[in-house]
Amino acid sequence: MRYWLVNQPGNWIALIGMMGAGKSCVGRCLQRRTKLALVDTDDMVASRLGISIPEIFSRHGEHHFREAETEALRGLATTERGIIVTGGGIVLRDKNINRLKQLGLVVWLDGKEETLFERATRSGNRPLLKSEKPREAFAQMLHARLPLYAKIANVRIDTSVLTDEEVAVAILSKLRKLGRNLEAGSSIPAAT
Repeated sequence: MRYWLVNQPGNWIALIGMMGAGKSCVGRCLQRRTKLALVDTDDMVASRLGISIPEIFSRHGEHHFREAETEALRGLATTERGIIVTGGGIVLRDKNINRLKQLGLVVWLDGKEETLFERATRSGNRPLLKSEKPREAFAQMLHARLPLYAKIANVRIDTSVLTDEEVAVAILSKLRKLGRNLEAGSSIPAAT
């Protein structure tokens, strides 16, 4: 697998990937290891609207959620530094893709479809999987999003057989190789 860095002006590390990839858990592991700020776009949306993500979907629909998600991204300053945990569908809007690229380096947490689906359905709290055929819905979403994740990602890590801590260590290792040090107190140099 190849890892690369291209024209990243911002200081954020954004975690993208399908539901079940482990973005939230890995984000918390990275935050503990680096002491950087951690923001979760789903948490930002839920806080702003005052209701849970499942309630947003049931009361207002996916479109309303996506609008609020875009606003949450817009509210992050490129001059700030931290870790962004995103929702799996954040890549569905070109303006989100462009904003994530402005904010910094994008890490795609990927995995085998079966593994991702099994993880995503553990909680039973995924609005987009509330259908008669959740497995088919998941497969359709995944296959539609794969090229979008690939388009935006600077780093891709398969999380299928790794613990959250192992994924965090792998991310930090890849970022060091790319000249990005996330240790507490260090600055993230701009890409050249």
